[in-house]
Amino acid sequence: VAAEVIALCDADSYRLRPATFDDAERLFAWRNDEATRAASHNTEPVAWETHVAWLQGALRNPDRRLIIAERSGEAVGVVRVDRSDDIYELSWTIAGNQRGRGVGAAIVAMVARGIPEAIRAEVKVGNNASARIAIKAGMHFTEERAGVMHFARDARIASNHYPSCS
Repeated sequence: VAAEVIALCDADSYRLRPATFDDAERLFAWRNDEATRAASHNTEPVAWETHVAWLQGALRNPDRRLIIAERSGEAVGVVRVDRSDDIYELSWTIAGNQRGRGVGAAIVAMVARGIPEAIRAEVKVGNNASARIAIKAGMHFTEERAGVMHFARDARIASNHYPSCS
């Protein structure tokens, strides 16, 4: 995944940083949050051992980045970026106490600005908040298939490969 995606970036009072294993408990809690599970492809709770194995693999995977967003020193969400054939798939989870405050739209847009290649996202039908986040990040609705809305943005020309923090 392009290095620009994990560049530390301060904008709109948010700081983006790469996730580390020190984030394991936080990511586990966010993943097993009832609202997060309802919006996920897999709605079952994840066991700690399964989560740890997934996180270790994710942190080693050169085609995946987990980006933690912080505001005023508090972690407020995570954006996962997966690269496949020069298309970057974004997915995100926002801390329960931060939902409904525009956090998702801000941090996903920040990450999307740092990716000049094509991006996409899958959002379960009925998850209107994530659909709005995808649109605010510059993606457009392309289709609905099997209960999933698909969003995409074509590659764009960028003067450089670093996130625009303005």
